[in-house]
Amino acid sequence: MCGRYTSTRSPQDLTRRFEVTDWRPEETLAPSWNVAPTDQVYAVLERASRDEDGGGEVRRELRTLRWGLVPSWAKDPKIGSRMINARVETVHEKPAFRRAFAKRRCLLPADGFYEWDPVKDEATGRTRKQPYFIHPVDGQVMAMAGLYEYWRNPDVANDDDPDAWLTTCTILTTEATDAAGRIHPRMPLALAPDHYDAWLDPHHHNTADLRALLTQPADGRLDARPVSTAVNNVRNNGPHLLHEVARR
Repeated sequence: MCGRYTSTRSPQDLTRRFEVTDWRPEETLAPSWNVAPTDQVYAVLERASRDEDGGGEVRRELRTLRWGLVPSWAKDPKIGSRMINARVETVHEKPAFRRAFAKRRCLLPADGFYEWDPVKDEATGRTRKQPYFIHPVDGQVMAMAGLYEYWRNPDVANDDDPDAWLTTCTILTTEATDAAGRIHPRMPLALAPDHYDAWLDPHHHNTADLRALLTQPADGRLDARPVSTAVNNVRNNGPHLLHEVARR
């Protein structure tokens, strides 16, 4: 799974890297070295404006969404805290994700992510979890494959009220390879740049073709280092969370 990650790039950097044409400065987020479920996160997505022919111009946007997907049919938005990840093997058929997989896909930029490795303390015999920061070797931004969904709040009468709609997202995960595989069996699936256009295209609904884009990355792209257990607390934030600590 992916339960925490880092996102410190500026919106100006992200709009440049992902060729975004539409961004709202009022949605600027502070850098975060400890992104947690239900946080607001950056997402790159494409939407088509409507015209009389049912088509419309496609715009690539940088938006802020809440991490933890809430299906449109959900009665309670709290379900989103259990929908932070979607398995690539079954995402196309699971009721919570299949509509979004066919129609609402996004990229979730990250510098890297955290995973925890159970380690037995020989002195006490107890098992503790050592956090690791896993990141691209070349320092490039990760474009994690994601889905997004709209949820209509039934308690708000007016569609134009900002509180009427909740927009949420989830991260696709795959079998872990490379350095991540030595720590945890799952990891977020990052897309290669030559797959961005096809993945984001709102007119692309062929699930077989879309699944073909979701391939495991080749070995040698990720590195991992042990970091402080301070990351365990979601209230802790800052670049110090990425400092390497000695393995114990």
